[in-house]
Amino acid sequence: MTKASLETIMVPFWLYRVMPTTLTLKNIPDELYGRLKAAAEAHRRSLNSEVLVCLEAVLLPQRMSVEDRLARARQLRQALPTGAFNADDITRLRDEGRA
Repeated sequence: MTKASLETIMVPFWLYRVMPTTLTLKNIPDELYGRLKAAAEAHRRSLNSEVLVCLEAVLLPQRMSVEDRLARARQLRQALPTGAFNADDITRLRDEGRA
């Protein structure tokens, strides 16, 4: 299985409809703006398209069946390098930062 076959391609929901509304955001923190801009560049999208995809992912999540979710988890697990993690590493990493 190649890395490309495991990637998810998100197509903005708004592409399928006409956008009748314009939204203006004010007072966006510099750190948030920087992260949005970097994400847009990484995904080869405009800043506007990246914001819409982020909003859709949060506000319009797609329902996934239990079987589909398990199949996806198994697919991701198989893509991990074998022997890279052991139970002690996982426990240590999980507990890091917990007090």
